[in-house]
Amino acid sequence: MNAPLLARPPGLRTADPVDANERDQIGAWVLDHPDGTPFHLPAWSAAVARGCRQKSHYLVAERGNGGIAGVLPLIEMHSPLFGRALVSAGFGVGGGILADSAATVRELAEAGWELAGRLSCPTVELRGGAHPGTAWHIDDSTYVGFVRDLAADDEAELLAIPRKQRAEVRRSLGNDLEIAAGSSDAAAHYAVYAESVRNLGTPVFPRALFAEILKEFGSAADLLTVRHRGAPVASVLSLYWKGVVYPYWGGGTEAARGLRANDAMYFALMRHARERGCTRFDFGRSKTGTGAAAFKKNWGFEPQPLTYFTRAPEGVAPRKVNPLDPKFSLQVRAWKRMPLWAANRLGPWIARGLG
Repeated sequence: MNAPLLARPPGLRTADPVDANERDQIGAWVLDHPDGTPFHLPAWSAAVARGCRQKSHYLVAERGNGGIAGVLPLIEMHSPLFGRALVSAGFGVGGGILADSAATVRELAEAGWELAGRLSCPTVELRGGAHPGTAWHIDDSTYVGFVRDLAADDEAELLAIPRKQRAEVRRSLGNDLEIAAGSSDAAAHYAVYAESVRNLGTPVFPRALFAEILKEFGSAADLLTVRHRGAPVASVLSLYWKGVVYPYWGGGTEAARGLRANDAMYFALMRHARERGCTRFDFGRSKTGTGAAAFKKNWGFEPQPLTYFTRAPEGVAPRKVNPLDPKFSLQVRAWKRMPLWAANRLGPWIARGLG
């Protein structure tokens, strides 16, 4: 998947995220690092590369004794609509530079920038991680994250939810909904998620991306699906890592709103995560000021700014793929009106290059 593109600086190399030895060594180091995330794992890079037909460039900094000193998982994104970029981590909400020292952070940042030049990628995007240096633009206002502890049981969880949203959850529990977790509902999950994002005006990711994530993460990922009279109305793909559940790709159909299926789904996921031994719930990121951010705040999660970094050549604007950008408003409105079959056919071709 990768070529050893880096000859300098000393101590830096490009790892193969599908190599078993690499995965074990890097995965153990990421697990031990206090700022490690699932998006730093080689499994994530391998799944994104295969699922979206992009290329992984997983940079590793090593000490003189061969031990790992830092990592930077980069995905080379290329899109006829959105241009080229190196993204860390592709399709993740985190995954920026992870290192043991400021010097290693600087080495990885410069190596990533030099690699971008050789690959003709005018933009490098780092989602979180250590500050890469003064040459990088900081964005700490576009996205916010939502994380809090899980309560001890269902009743305590309900009490942790603010009163108005708690009432919605209680109403959802009285509806005729069937909820099940596992990995066999992939087709139902994709159908629900595809309809959900079409209704929001954004293209759906390739189905292969979800399949590869489930394959790579194995028992550390699953699907939780809500059905009404046998029909799937809400579903979410979640990751489980270091005692934290990450509900990552979730959504609901038009019918889900009246059934309050999303409320039932996330409350059930909290219970399911506790049963799996999780103690924290990471509700993911949302754009500041959006309905999605308000929904998560209603559940008792306080927004925390997420800091991202970008770099582009002097005088060149970095790529922007934010659907809230006014220049995309016409496309978003048109996509919402597109027939679902057409959106599902065109969406993956577009979305695979978003990163």
